[in-house]
Amino acid sequence: MRIGINGSSLVAAGRPVGELVAHAAQAEADGFATWWIAQLGAPDALTALAVIGQATSTIELGTAVIATWPRHPLMLAAQALTTAQLCPDRLVVGIGLAHKPTVEATFRIPFARPAQHMDEYLSILLPAMAHQPVDVTGATWSANAAGIGGPADVPAPSVMLAAMGPRMLDLAGSRTDGTILWLSGPRTIATRLAPALGAAAERAGRPAPRVVASVPVCVTDDPDRVRGLVAAILADYNDLPSYREVMDVEGVDGPEGVSLIGDEDTVRAGLAAFADAGTTDFSALEFVTNDDETVRTRTLLQSVAAEG
Repeated sequence: MRIGINGSSLVAAGRPVGELVAHAAQAEADGFATWWIAQLGAPDALTALAVIGQATSTIELGTAVIATWPRHPLMLAAQALTTAQLCPDRLVVGIGLAHKPTVEATFRIPFARPAQHMDEYLSILLPAMAHQPVDVTGATWSANAAGIGGPADVPAPSVMLAAMGPRMLDLAGSRTDGTILWLSGPRTIATRLAPALGAAAERAGRPAPRVVASVPVCVTDDPDRVRGLVAAILADYNDLPSYREVMDVEGVDGPEGVSLIGDEDTVRAGLAAFADAGTTDFSALEFVTNDDETVRTRTLLQSVAAEG
């Protein structure tokens, strides 16, 4: 299992792009395999990764994730190929449906036929990024284009889906390189998500898919306090049906239950559980509250990353 870093907490905190660049560059220097950023608003995730691509040379960079509803797939393809020029063969475009309350309240778009929506989206995005013509007429997404321009030798970025339900897992396994998860624990991955994803890939004749898992991580001597903070800050996820379902499968009360919080042995055992469950990539969101936790959490993650 490869170990990476989830830098999305910096975005949520409103930190400037320069700090994101420094954070990703430090992750590369510390030996991590991947660095991920969520699309939450500003900054634009792909624009930030284009800058980060110039400050790094080996670390894989990914969006976790970009919501599809506000961005036409031809536009996303153009943005992704532009970013890919600045970090060739290192870009993962993670996309997802987001959630009905957010989509309808923010964009005033009906959250209708989500699986069909994603199927149509991929039917445009994937060929466009591969420099192929697109001719799709769908219920939600349509496009007719001979191509989107740009250098033809830029390789198409990897595409992955945020998928937890059966239909999305089928799309992720059969048409993309895997799934990007948030707050899904090892029991859920082993019993529900990884088997469905792998079966879909096998039916489609595709390589074994990647499973990217991400949860808060903190090495601390005060786990109860940190779990309480996680529970309070991430409480809204309890009200989203898709997240509530996977947390129920995991048998936990909320996000604090799937987080890896405790001393070095506790966190190391938690990472091993994710690996045993079939996780191919772990993206640690370092949920730290003081200098001691910051140093100990990063040191432990570096150690596990070095061990492979």
